[in-house]
Amino acid sequence: MAGNKDNAAEKDLAAIRERINKIDEQLQALINERAKFAQEVGVAKGDLAQAVDYYRPEREAEILRAVKERNAGPLRDEDMLRLFREIMSACLAQQEPLKVGFLGPEGTFTQTAVYKHFGHSIRALPFNTIDEVFQEVECGVADFGVVPIENSTEGSVNNTLDMFLSSPLKIAGEIELRIEQHLLGRMARLDDIERICAHEQSLAQCRAWLREYLPHVELIGMSSNAAGARRARDESGTAAIGPDVAADVYDLSILVNSIEDRADNSTRFLVVGRELLAASGDDKTTILVSTSDTRGGAGVLHHLLQPLADHDVVMTFIESRPSRRKNWDYVFFIDIEGHANEPPVSDALAVLEKESSLFRILGAYPKAIN
Repeated sequence: MAGNKDNAAEKDLAAIRERINKIDEQLQALINERAKFAQEVGVAKGDLAQAVDYYRPEREAEILRAVKERNAGPLRDEDMLRLFREIMSACLAQQEPLKVGFLGPEGTFTQTAVYKHFGHSIRALPFNTIDEVFQEVECGVADFGVVPIENSTEGSVNNTLDMFLSSPLKIAGEIELRIEQHLLGRMARLDDIERICAHEQSLAQCRAWLREYLPHVELIGMSSNAAGARRARDESGTAAIGPDVAADVYDLSILVNSIEDRADNSTRFLVVGRELLAASGDDKTTILVSTSDTRGGAGVLHHLLQPLADHDVVMTFIESRPSRRKNWDYVFFIDIEGHANEPPVSDALAVLEKESSLFRILGAYPKAIN
């Protein structure tokens, strides 16, 4: 009796596997068909020189939002989005891989953000500073750049904001990345860890876990998590903290997943490029603005923000920085919902520009899709 049940179960399993094989064949055929249509798009656009000429972030955002809206499971939205990003990345790379600069070195959270937004079929170019990322995009060495702009616990990245005071680049996208800190190493047991090398911020973000599980281990601050991962690769008894991409780059194992103390720790990154994008249907606009108003403080802010309120435009971010024009003169970076070329945002910005001594649209771009 038991044998008959086992045989029936084996037949059912074989049928399921056969069905999966058929689905895999269909998926592969459809992906290749999509790639052929992507090639035809390239032909229709003519003899363009670079991959950036074929890449349309606003169109990609529309596709990904549709993927998320129609996803009925059992795969999570984030898993389905990742699959489609990789398909689109591979299709685009048929022409030529996009070149994307980022704040390095390899194995950082910024590199993770690059792959989340662009997929893996690109050339990721690590640079040493935020200034260098901007410079290499400006001169065309990189098609786009990815830089951090804001952390949910640490606040704004002032160096990124200050670059927009002089750079002609435009914001072409944003990436929201949950910061998951993993314990990395080459040892088999936690008891073999003698020291942990990581950036001071990462050590601080994992303080409670380290105190509970590895209270006697030496903690060594490094210039970056990537530097800590290199030491963990080369030194016996050394572990590191960092993203899963660091484990891949430096050939380390993830000893313990997600040891950060706060599960809601996230960083927002900006994608910078050379052109202002068309509307995608669900966008943000970032402006740089200042005024000659000498009333100071709340009076200046009220004066600047009034056109937004008058046109029911929602503000999501504001930060002030020294203008570098004269002492005690400030500019404001403001994020608002909607696209700069569409009302009511365009109407509000037209009024704001007339009232400002300095006014620049830094970018109008699709909201992050998670």
